[in-house]
Amino acid sequence: MLTLYYAPGTCSLATRIALIDAGAEYTSKKLDFSKGEQRTAEFLALNPKGRVPALATDHGLLTENTALLIYIAQSWPAARLAPLDNPVAMAQLQAFNSYLSSTVHVAHAHGYRGNRWTDDPAAIQAMKAFVPTSMTAALHLVETHFLQGPFVMGASYTVADAYLFTMALWIEGDGVDPAALPRIIAHREMMQARPSVIRALAEEV
Repeated sequence: MLTLYYAPGTCSLATRIALIDAGAEYTSKKLDFSKGEQRTAEFLALNPKGRVPALATDHGLLTENTALLIYIAQSWPAARLAPLDNPVAMAQLQAFNSYLSSTVHVAHAHGYRGNRWTDDPAAIQAMKAFVPTSMTAALHLVETHFLQGPFVMGASYTVADAYLFTMALWIEGDGVDPAALPRIIAHREMMQARPSVIRALAEEV
């Protein structure tokens, strides 16, 4: 049995959606970030990164959305959550997910976890103030170049859609004008109607 360690409102939602899409059986363990539960000795002994998502498997703990999403797609190939038989398309999917992880998510994190990069209060405030600009720029690139439509990879749904949807939920909170991202917003609305997403959001409490 898989165990998903998660926190509401975080990127762990993407892994949960993928698990549901795959038809995987799993249990969940919630971490309350407001209480610092991700920094407890118990959790750090399991995951020294102190972050979510973390997925406990029969083969050990796995972390990082970019890895977990592909793990799920490969472990449940019948669900067709990635173009496993097409190396070029797989590389494109990985490039998309890597961009979300390395650029979009980092821009978002500057608004909430600036102390990862500096202990200067003025610098932390400057990073927070810049989030609307950096997030808008990062998502505009997705909007205009990487989102093929209607799904990320075109006609077929993949784990990349779960990842983009998760980050699209942060748009308004990050001070980004949703009107500037009509294709991403349309994708978000489409995703919100999927049964797997409805279930995942209900479980993220």
